[in-house]
Amino acid sequence: MSVTLTIATHPSVTIPDRATASLASFREWAHDNDLPEKTRTDYYKGEVRVDMSMEQIFTHGAVKTEIAAVLRTLCKETGLGRYWCNGILVTNEHADLSGNPDGAFVSHASLSAGTVTLTPGAASGFVEVVGTVDMVLEVVSDSSEKKDNQLLFEAYFEAGIPEYWLVDARGEEVEFHIHKLGTKRYSVIKKQLGGWSKSAVFGKSFRLTRSLDASNNPEFTLEVK
Repeated sequence: MSVTLTIATHPSVTIPDRATASLASFREWAHDNDLPEKTRTDYYKGEVRVDMSMEQIFTHGAVKTEIAAVLRTLCKETGLGRYWCNGILVTNEHADLSGNPDGAFVSHASLSAGTVTLTPGAASGFVEVVGTVDMVLEVVSDSSEKKDNQLLFEAYFEAGIPEYWLVDARGEEVEFHIHKLGTKRYSVIKKQLGGWSKSAVFGKSFRLTRSLDASNNPEFTLEVK
């Protein structure tokens, strides 16, 4: 099988051959590489993508931070499971996929059933989530637009992930959609009155809004009901 290596916005990065040989080789390298901590690295069906672009403070960083804060609080209050923000390696062997989504949720039910396992690190703790997580989040940026809107729809579908949350806050209107897994593809959940989207995974409805803070910068709020 031919292997393609894609470096987004940073062509000087060198990835060793062992990282592109297979999913198993990529995972081994990902656990012990020397790339900068905030570098996003993904493997899907023989292609490795490394994105070292600068993160937009508001339309990307602020959005995923707000969603992480709300979902982490919700998980603690309900005891549903654990939500992690970006930086967590999520792997699905069936889909030949391993990468760092902007967010991921794993229910305690999935952990108890063994559909998701945690990989111990070489020294201590855990370094990887393996299996079919319950939900993933991607926040679209200029460097990830094609991947988030095309490639990951296929990859996350093959991984059997029940919900794919997709946000694009770059335009005049904030685009927030929850996509649910179907038999052949994902389908967007139709918004309810007032722009609310119902999540079967969390058993709640959500709405993402934008206003301005005291410094006249964007302020994002994820509402729950």
